[in-house]
Amino acid sequence: MENTSVIQVQLIENKIYEIRGQKVMFDFDLAEIYEVETKRINEAVRRNSERFPPKFMFRLTQEEWDYMRSQIATAYNQRKRNIGITPFAFTEHGVTMLASVLRSEKAIQMNIIIVEAFIALKEFAMNYKELSDKLRQLEARYNQQFTDITEAINYLLQKDKIEIEQKDRRRIGFKNHD
Repeated sequence: MENTSVIQVQLIENKIYEIRGQKVMFDFDLAEIYEVETKRINEAVRRNSERFPPKFMFRLTQEEWDYMRSQIATAYNQRKRNIGITPFAFTEHGVTMLASVLRSEKAIQMNIIIVEAFIALKEFAMNYKELSDKLRQLEARYNQQFTDITEAINYLLQKDKIEIEQKDRRRIGFKNHD
């Protein structure tokens, strides 16, 4: 059961996109996960619009939808969709609210997995930030060391060059003729 859940979380993570700086899922992907038609999700949203403020859900602009269709295969395969209507994008909170208005056993089960996928993405982002910060610190420390080494090598090369130039100069002044 544990492996199945992990696989489902990974599949759902692939259906989470970033739009307008938010992690979202599309109505058609949610319909597939909940095993309902997209129009049923849209009906549930219309009937319960007070439960879906803009920070829970928004409709894509035509430009956003065109861009997304060019980027993801599932969006491209939305041929049945009314081309005059762009899909809804649900944030994590919108997905949770959607499960409460759908009220099916499947919606409840899948909602738990979807929330786990959002949590996994947040944890990954936090770990990525920590790793990125550590790499920047190491880079700064080692870049300074490499800069110091490079300066020392350049100084030594310059010193050798100066000594060679000094030997090649014609001596002037007092000369000891021993």
